[in-house]
Amino acid sequence: VQLVESGGGLVQPGGSLRLSCAASGFTFSRYTMSWYRQAPGKEREFVASITSTFGLTNYVDSMKGRLTISRDNAKNTVFLQMNSLKPEDTAVYYCRATMSRENDYWGQGTQVTVSS
Repeated sequence: VQLVESGGGLVQPGGSLRLSCAASGFTFSRYTMSWYRQAPGKEREFVASITSTFGLTNYVDSMKGRLTISRDNAKNTVFLQMNSLKPEDTAVYYCRATMSRENDYWGQGTQVTVSS
């Protein structure tokens, strides 16, 4: 099982980034896919999720209106479009695949830094 995030980097406040998470080694279409983030000195927190069957989405309140999560089951990839980024969005962003307690996988993370 492998989850590989990409698309992070340095962006100015107000800018945008699109994160990707490429999955392999499991049946991607059967898993809820999520993004989490962890800022320095803080606990990891939920950012967004998208369900397997109906593609229902959920977002953290602090970023609602600035995020869009989507998935391409044909390419085994989940995306996170982030707009109007703020310095407080600086964190390592992680991809997570969940189907059950036993089938719960994490990626290694991608750094997002919002700074002028």
